[in-house]
Amino acid sequence: MKQHILVIGAGFGGVWSALSAARLLDKHDRTDVQISVLAPQAELRIRPRFYEPNVHTMQAPLGDLFEATGVKFIKGVADSIDTNNKQVAYFDPAGTRGTLAYDRLVLAAGSRVIRPALEGMIEHAFDVDQIEEASRLETHIKALKDLPETTARNTVVVAGGGFTGIETATEMPARLRAALGDDAQIRVIVVDRGPQIAASMGDGIRPSIIEASEHLGIEWVLNATVASVDAGGVTLADGQRIESNTVIWTVGFRASPLTEHVAGTRDPQGRLHVDGNLKVRGHADIYAAGDVAYAATDTLGNFAGMSCQHAICLGRYAGNNVAADLLGVAPMTYSQPKYVTCLDLGAWGAVFTEGWDRQLKLVGQEAKELKTQINTVWIYPPAADRAAALAAADPLIPVA
Repeated sequence: MKQHILVIGAGFGGVWSALSAARLLDKHDRTDVQISVLAPQAELRIRPRFYEPNVHTMQAPLGDLFEATGVKFIKGVADSIDTNNKQVAYFDPAGTRGTLAYDRLVLAAGSRVIRPALEGMIEHAFDVDQIEEASRLETHIKALKDLPETTARNTVVVAGGGFTGIETATEMPARLRAALGDDAQIRVIVVDRGPQIAASMGDGIRPSIIEASEHLGIEWVLNATVASVDAGGVTLADGQRIESNTVIWTVGFRASPLTEHVAGTRDPQGRLHVDGNLKVRGHADIYAAGDVAYAATDTLGNFAGMSCQHAICLGRYAGNNVAADLLGVAPMTYSQPKYVTCLDLGAWGAVFTEGWDRQLKLVGQEAKELKTQINTVWIYPPAADRAAALAAADPLIPVA
């Protein structure tokens, strides 16, 4: 009977875990190990692009790729992990509950934005975290033209001035004008708890964000938090009212609840602490990749972020090491010392930095061209060619 590597999740971490495991098995000419991926759909959803229009196209099918590389796809939603009996319970598309046994597990179930328990948040706010919700936002924006012209109709409020909030906000002027016409008196307002614009992004990148905001007419309300949301706008904690039919929530990401089924130390975002080989601490047969892994990228005290930049690399190492564990060969210590930031700033351009201190390298159109290359080519999965796909899963290939 074949040994079984089970990967939960078909995001960046999960896809590259499966391919990397297949690569090492192929390298050792082993056919006695089955790799399976359990996920709701056989597609890689290109989450970093969900703020863009035509969001329904932001996915890449995986069926042919998995078939070419010998990876079995199981369509379903993981429900629980029994670490003692090495089983995962899941629901298939018909709602039938089943179980999958594993010899080694790679948890790559990703993360979700968490909406706080504020009045009206569930009923009236949007987000760009999942493709279904981003599609709902797109449909809503296109339908604004059918409403009477009011300040609320013409105003988008983005709650949160971090990476996702900034990329979403800077895209909104173009999205609103496409829906409402070039002459519409639109407003895009970022509500952020920080004391200054893009406070969390660092001094090197902040001037570009400020310039882009001014160029695009984006307003910032600082030192502020949302208290409640309704169909006509938001009320802030200080009592200020902003009229808006479109409120987008972009803060508060947390690792998949499946991490709670695995005993271990977690960071404040729910990510499981892993060792240098990406094995979950305290577990001999469970690895973590992507947004569920709290992993040191270097020896300087830096840890992987919740981003495709890190998830791709984490997946390559986790997949290699989970297969190495079964094969009895030496693992590879995860290392990703190079860190970059490429922030889309809408029609103004983009900004590209290198290093954890965000040293400015490219600004404006040059950075925009690089961002487009990253988002439309680099982060997509390889073609369904076995040799090329396995070669692309080498952990030593730099991601950034």
